[in-house]
Amino acid sequence: MYYVVILFIIFVFAIVILGVKIVPQSQTYVIERFGGYNADWEVGFHFLIPFIDRIAKKVSLKESLFDYEPQSVITKDNVTLSVDTVVFYQIADAKLYTYGAENPKLAIEKLTLTTLRNVIGELELDETLTSRDTINGRLRSILDDATDAWGIKVNRVEVKNIEPPASVREAMEKQMRAEREKRAMVLEAEGQKEAAILKAEGQKQSVILAAEAKKEAAIREAEGEAAAIISVQKSVADGLAMIKETVGAEGAIKLKSFEALEKVADGKSTKIIIPSDLQNLSSLVCGLTEIAK
Repeated sequence: MYYVVILFIIFVFAIVILGVKIVPQSQTYVIERFGGYNADWEVGFHFLIPFIDRIAKKVSLKESLFDYEPQSVITKDNVTLSVDTVVFYQIADAKLYTYGAENPKLAIEKLTLTTLRNVIGELELDETLTSRDTINGRLRSILDDATDAWGIKVNRVEVKNIEPPASVREAMEKQMRAEREKRAMVLEAEGQKEAAILKAEGQKQSVILAAEAKKEAAIREAEGEAAAIISVQKSVADGLAMIKETVGAEGAIKLKSFEALEKVADGKSTKIIIPSDLQNLSSLVCGLTEIAK
């Protein structure tokens, strides 16, 4: 009898020890009682009633990902592409995740493939290659709505790689090469145009500067000639004024007549008739000469 009591105590103690469960961080335990859903155990200490309760599923609440193999899809303009996608998801409801789908990962994979074909099938090749953000956004929205019934939240969908066929890649490379050559030719033409414009502007400025220099030189020369004429006329005027002061106005007039006679003498005339009233000018000229000295 003593041994039976000891065995019973050990049995009860073992049951208690086995019934104690500790749920770690970022996990949820789905508990069933008599084969039906009972509760979700969050992080912390819990007790499982032996033979009555059982842990149906241990669910991780961490963000996970599905990295699928590249899939073949056809664009709107009938180009076959190989598309590689990654789905980032997180369990939002442990109960729905446990009982919502037989194989949630396989269901998400098939749903992702179907949705990807539908989305890319509405786009042409160029749009597909340049609209990854649009494709990612539409895939995430559709998958997130569809997986709500499975307790799954799709956070992000990323198209990792879009691989066109070899023939399409070759044609795209030729097109890109042609575009680069076209841009190079345009840049070269623009450079030549700019050089021609700068050269013409330089020649124009050179002609303008030469004309301005010639104009300035002509102005300076005219100003010099004018100054010389003014100086000569001033000297003549000063001389006449001095003569007037010395011999009077009548003597100045006779002297001017003598100068005119001198100019006449420079001609080819062999005979010069000198008026009698100018014969007495020699003494006047001698006097003026003495005064000028």
